[in-house]
Amino acid sequence: MGPELDLHRMTVDEALPKIDDFLHDMYAAKLHYVRIVHGKGTGVLKQEVGRYLSSHALVKTFRQADRWSGGYGATEVELVNK
Repeated sequence: MGPELDLHRMTVDEALPKIDDFLHDMYAAKLHYVRIVHGKGTGVLKQEVGRYLSSHALVKTFRQADRWSGGYGATEVELVNK
């Protein structure tokens, strides 16, 4: 897995613009796989991250990380190819 964005201690309103900037930066750097660490918490941030990623133009696929890479507290993202 490539670079990661840590969203711990952020609200949804703080996190979504960070995700957008991160995805655009990683796409521009020609990276294909990234991880977004949202933590476990109440699950609200994880849910909203998934909702956001599902309609983002740069996202090809995304899934929950395996247990060695963050499990429920992280989402792995595959970006579209240029």
